[in-house]
Amino acid sequence: MDFKEHIVQKIIDITDLDREVVENAIETPPDEKMGDLAFPCFPLAKVMRKAPPLIAQELAEKLADDEIIDKAQATGGYLNFFLNREKVISSTINAVENSGSDWGKSDLGNGKTVLVEYSSPNIAKPFHIGHLFSTAVGNSLAKIYKHLGYNVKSLNHLGDWGTQFGKLICAYKKWGDREVIEKDPINELLKIYVKFHEEAEIHPELEDEARGYFKKLEDGDEETTALWTYFRDISLVEFKRVYDMLGVEFDSYNGEAFYSDKMDEVVDILKDKGLLTESDGAQVVDLSELNIPPCIILKSDGATIYATRDIAAALYRHRTYDFYKNIYVVGIPQSLHFKQIFSVMKRAGWDWAEGCEHVGFGLVKLPGKNMSTRHGDVVFLEDVLNESIEKTKEIIKNNGSNIDDIDDASKKIGIGAILYTFLKNSREKDIIFSWDTMLDFEGESAPYCQYGYARGRSILRKADGIDFKNADFSKAVSDETYSLVKHLGAFGDAVKDAADKNEPFYINRYVTTLTKLFNKFYNTNPIMRDDVDEETRKARLAIVDAVTTVIKTALNLLGIDTVESM
Repeated sequence: MDFKEHIVQKIIDITDLDREVVENAIETPPDEKMGDLAFPCFPLAKVMRKAPPLIAQELAEKLADDEIIDKAQATGGYLNFFLNREKVISSTINAVENSGSDWGKSDLGNGKTVLVEYSSPNIAKPFHIGHLFSTAVGNSLAKIYKHLGYNVKSLNHLGDWGTQFGKLICAYKKWGDREVIEKDPINELLKIYVKFHEEAEIHPELEDEARGYFKKLEDGDEETTALWTYFRDISLVEFKRVYDMLGVEFDSYNGEAFYSDKMDEVVDILKDKGLLTESDGAQVVDLSELNIPPCIILKSDGATIYATRDIAAALYRHRTYDFYKNIYVVGIPQSLHFKQIFSVMKRAGWDWAEGCEHVGFGLVKLPGKNMSTRHGDVVFLEDVLNESIEKTKEIIKNNGSNIDDIDDASKKIGIGAILYTFLKNSREKDIIFSWDTMLDFEGESAPYCQYGYARGRSILRKADGIDFKNADFSKAVSDETYSLVKHLGAFGDAVKDAADKNEPFYINRYVTTLTKLFNKFYNTNPIMRDDVDEETRKARLAIVDAVTTVIKTALNLLGIDTVESM
């Protein structure tokens, strides 16, 4: 049951206020002791020509007799509502039981397509720890939008085009050994790429040679195209291994190269609309009226750049998917780039460009580490994931945990710990990488939430054979139970908030609080103890079952798996 809606309708019935006014005014008091919901009576002062405290008192008297509202209390100019706790508990737990993993879902996105572009590593270069930020945020947003009923497409816009591939082809021709590369593709390609830059500092003419190879690639030269395809294919094999570890899947791997033959149309459209002007030999779109630097479409040598390709990609996506939203999960340093291309698309008269959004994120800070692939000093993501798994396995062994499949549990907990760290704060905040914080089983971490889930499942296993369906929840009313169940009911709002702001941390914050409330409930409301009567036990078991369902669902929206025992 939607208790907020019940109160909204009651207020409308006795005041004749517009629904929108009432819905926007209803709020949650800062302290649970002040009630479950509150309605400020100030909007009624002019209409009723009375002071808000008097209005609140009159309304409280009219709402005194209600099976859902236990008490309506006037406090100053506010009308505070205390709901019938048993009704809230029984209604919420039964609803979670009926919904299962669909709890918190809605049809908000019915008939609407959302595109989420994320991860997007450069081929033939390491998939490093910095790429995880985009991957974690994007994968979570894709799951969140799906939970809200949107048709979601996950796009991996690979960096597979540009002059760097001329450099790599040049390096391969000079120092590459296919047999050696086959054994360790990314590392070996990185070595020769780094060697190219070292040699180019001594022999600058290598830069011209590299540009020549990229020109051949652009012209469709058979040999250079075959090498580029080889680099792309072996890179994807390496990337997909990491994606499999993270449980990440994509609907498209169309990278920059895919749009290389679609840019001429963009240039022609912008010319036809009179948007292109010359600047130092380059063709640009003037955005000075928006206080934005001009967007370069063609360089002085006639070559296209990232902006041209991204506009071509957006146009292709509009025609292919007719999207409601086209979300780009790309680092904050690219903010100006997206302001420019979105502005160009709007000036071109493409109304659908309003649905394009840049979802920026901060930096990953690793003490003493520089992530520039030009110098080869980079932290491979796969190495970090494997190290987290091994550290987790060691913790589990030292704790003497009785886990059947320690390898599976270590993988889920170890990887979950890293994902949680990347999602626990606003995405615009930088991440300070710390093993101690990530693998803390007591603090705000994935292991803490996973342990709460595992504890709940352990209780349910001990209660095997007890039928707690149709439990009498009058036996389970307590302060701890009520706080816990009310939070269960707020899951749908957390999912909507996460989508509205493109911030997965709303889910992260929600599941962490849920786990804390569950631990408090567990410690103050005994379940399997001998002195607990049968009906009370059944009611509390039903609550445990509902809580574990929601913890698992919430963690799943973050891309984090649960384990049945820890």
